[in-house]
Amino acid sequence: MLGGILLILFFALISQGVFRSFEKKHRWFSKSLMNKLFWYHIFFIGVYYTYAVYNPSDSKNYFARPQNPALTWGDSFGTSTTFIDFISYPFINGLGFSYEMMMVLYGYLGFIGFLYAYLFFRENIPIQVKVLNRIDLLTLILFLPNMHFWTASMGKGAPIFMGLMMFSYAIKNPKDRIFTLIFASIVIYFIRPHVFLFVAAGTVLGYMSGREKISLWKKTLIYIGMIGALFIVQDTILGMAGLENSDNLVTDFENFSEDRAGELSKSGSGVNMTSYPLTIKLITFWFRPLFFDAPGLLGLIVSMENLVYLLLFFKIVRKGFIKFLRKSPISVKMSLTVFLMSSIAMSFVMSNLGIMMRQKSMVMYFLFFVIYYFLAEKKYKKIMKMRKKKVTFKNQQKLKSEVT
Repeated sequence: MLGGILLILFFALISQGVFRSFEKKHRWFSKSLMNKLFWYHIFFIGVYYTYAVYNPSDSKNYFARPQNPALTWGDSFGTSTTFIDFISYPFINGLGFSYEMMMVLYGYLGFIGFLYAYLFFRENIPIQVKVLNRIDLLTLILFLPNMHFWTASMGKGAPIFMGLMMFSYAIKNPKDRIFTLIFASIVIYFIRPHVFLFVAAGTVLGYMSGREKISLWKKTLIYIGMIGALFIVQDTILGMAGLENSDNLVTDFENFSEDRAGELSKSGSGVNMTSYPLTIKLITFWFRPLFFDAPGLLGLIVSMENLVYLLLFFKIVRKGFIKFLRKSPISVKMSLTVFLMSSIAMSFVMSNLGIMMRQKSMVMYFLFFVIYYFLAEKKYKKIMKMRKKKVTFKNQQKLKSEVT
């Protein structure tokens, strides 16, 4: 326990240097807000640790596996779960990290994800937006408790979230942030290869159809990089579902998803979604559990947050949203593509509310970004319209005074 506390203090000190670095790069960076977010996330590390003590938790298995005497560091190198063992091995076996210290280490990776989420949102959307009875939308998004809970423990959740947010921040300026982009791509691919597929597809689509004027060399670099990477790792991605030797990917994926969904639906919080139409599957994945089907106390807490998701989602159910999408920038189209592709894929294989609560925390920030950008653009147009009216009015008044 003492080691975990000391590690928290160490990360708190390191974070101050990180914050100062970003303050120099971005004039809008709020060190005060990030310090609040840091300690808020640390609180959830404690909450998850307490939860794990009294309940089954994958974090215990993630801590135990690297201690297997028959396992070497090289043996643990690979994709998915084994990559988490690869990350953990030197800390547990080399530095002697305890379970509490590993929880703090991974929890801090989750915080780095929130730091880059803040950078991603704030850099692309400088306008402040208020929602739900005058609440600042960015603050609301950054402090959603379910997002912090599932990124505050040892496992895949924290590093994959970090990788996704780092990638989203870096892709805006790939030339100057190339190392961040490469690092984030490696993290995403080795933890969840199929998510890397969605990110790569979203990036290519965004650069193809975004409203920005991008130089040919930059577009070519992105296309070659993303498509080339997908070609190299295609067998690993398909292998995640046992489809590497498939002759009919669509049929074999349907069979895989039905088998996987059937297994997950057998648990106490299972939902048999195999017969649901796609629209209902997506709604179930995004917004359930709600109060009527919440599995336990944690489910009730998550239901309140899901209600917030639902209210935010209604913000884009507007006539002008499709027109906005057609003219939207790269970041919006990339985010929406990643969100929809990930949601569709996971909704086919997720039939357990508990797993849904954890998995969707990985992609919901992409939906929030689209919602935020849409609302910010509406506000910007409204402000510009009002300014134009004021200028017109002043000009009319000036003309009258000159005439008289």
